[in-house]
Amino acid sequence: MKIVTSGCTFHAAATGRGKRNGIFLLHGFLGSGNDWQYYADRLRENFDCIMPDLPGHGTTLSTDMTPRSFEEIAGQLAEAASRCHPCPLHLVGYSMGGRLALYLALHYPGIFRSAVIISSSPGLNTAAERDRRMESDSILAESIRDNYHRFLDNWYNLTLFEPLKQHPLFPEVLQRRYTNDPAALADALEEMSTGRQPSLWEKLRENKLPVNFFVGEKDTKYVEIGRQMVNLCPYSELVIFPGCGHTLHIENRPLFLDRLVAFLARIP
Repeated sequence: MKIVTSGCTFHAAATGRGKRNGIFLLHGFLGSGNDWQYYADRLRENFDCIMPDLPGHGTTLSTDMTPRSFEEIAGQLAEAASRCHPCPLHLVGYSMGGRLALYLALHYPGIFRSAVIISSSPGLNTAAERDRRMESDSILAESIRDNYHRFLDNWYNLTLFEPLKQHPLFPEVLQRRYTNDPAALADALEEMSTGRQPSLWEKLRENKLPVNFFVGEKDTKYVEIGRQMVNLCPYSELVIFPGCGHTLHIENRPLFLDRLVAFLARIP
């Protein structure tokens, strides 16, 4: 399906016809809406799932957009969510998609009824940290433009993805990554860099939605970030997945589905 907004046409995979509770699912960097299809197939009896390709990913390519800020992209996603399904929707986001989802939950609470934020953060606290991150992400973007296959080799050799590389699903995940457009990905990385994201640390205190922060036990950096977020964020809970790393929704699908369904079942 296509979701036309004032600044971007999002391409999205979807299940259902807008007659049941909706879930708006945002994938991570290098992914696409189809990354969520396994869960959409198992949730379809009770939920409609809307799974957009984020800008520069899948079929939402650079031809569909003009350069914009993190806040503008989030605003276009909020518009897309409100147009594609009766609101309010449940919200799920992983990593980069989790940062966008957290921004949406805190700035557009009327559109959403709950949020699950996976392996993600509220951004960086200081302008100096954001400047350094923008610089490093610009260098990373150039490496994508220069040699995408070499970039993927280096990317998945990061310690962050060690559990994923050992998982039987990794070859399938990697093959899907090769279908992306490198130039569009590089642009997206610079636009949605953590360095360009406004810090949400103070905004967490204003949260009005039920929120679960999902993190993998082995992803120690994000376990600590999750603990800090829960201390600041009302109506939130930290859920740690034993034996999992950053990509917990791939590494243990049955447990992720079980905990997601259990959380959604508690939402009025």
